[in-house]
Amino acid sequence: MGLVRNNATFVPICASSTSHASDHATTCGSPASAWIGKGLTCVCFKRKGNCQRICISLTPLQEERLRRLKRRMKVYFDASKLEHQEALRALWSASFPDQELQSLISDQWKEMGWQGRDPSTDFRGAGFISLENLLFFAKTFSTSFQRLLKKQGGKGAVWEYPFAVAGVNITFMIMQMLDLDATKPRTFVRAVFLQMLSENEWAFDLLYCVAFVVMDKLWLERNATYMEFNDVLKSTRVQLEKELLMDDVLRIEDMPSYSLLC
Repeated sequence: MGLVRNNATFVPICASSTSHASDHATTCGSPASAWIGKGLTCVCFKRKGNCQRICISLTPLQEERLRRLKRRMKVYFDASKLEHQEALRALWSASFPDQELQSLISDQWKEMGWQGRDPSTDFRGAGFISLENLLFFAKTFSTSFQRLLKKQGGKGAVWEYPFAVAGVNITFMIMQMLDLDATKPRTFVRAVFLQMLSENEWAFDLLYCVAFVVMDKLWLERNATYMEFNDVLKSTRVQLEKELLMDDVLRIEDMPSYSLLC
């Protein structure tokens, strides 16, 4: 999902779901296509010449955590639900602790980078989990969150992406990249992530935080404008996939870009 300029507003659009990962899989000598859909429980995964074993059949813990994550991904934002209203208020409080929110529908939301007075209209692409991701980022890495939200360290045109809507797009991009709804594994990024999910139930949310700071870093390095948001988001995905498939990355915390968070 990316952002395009349309009548002076930012509108979410879908990005390609094609994987950018270039690692090779074998079933001890067979091509990758041999194991996809064949019901194999494990495959050999070649990383820089080293043959590693990645299991396709999930452990009970992985299955349970994947089910929970899928349930989260299927929840639409519903402005009539008290839980969703409270999450919005919590996001505002975490974002602007010294400013009282006048109403859930207010021009104040534009300060955060929502398209209009009612942020609920911007969740259509990624659902309630995108709000949860923003809230997790705000509470877990408050310094990084505030730096990006309040444009600290940037100047002029380089900060033209709308923070909150960009966050919704990042959630959707990660959902596409991990391909978690597929009935059979199609990428090793997914397989690697599921291993990480068994280590940490909040792996998706942590990956979201990493993705946000990576996107922002690439944006600043390119001196990008809103017309380039899609390209920056695609480059962010490439960088995430590259890091997830590194030999020594076994947890989200092992990703090189995790060090950008504070």
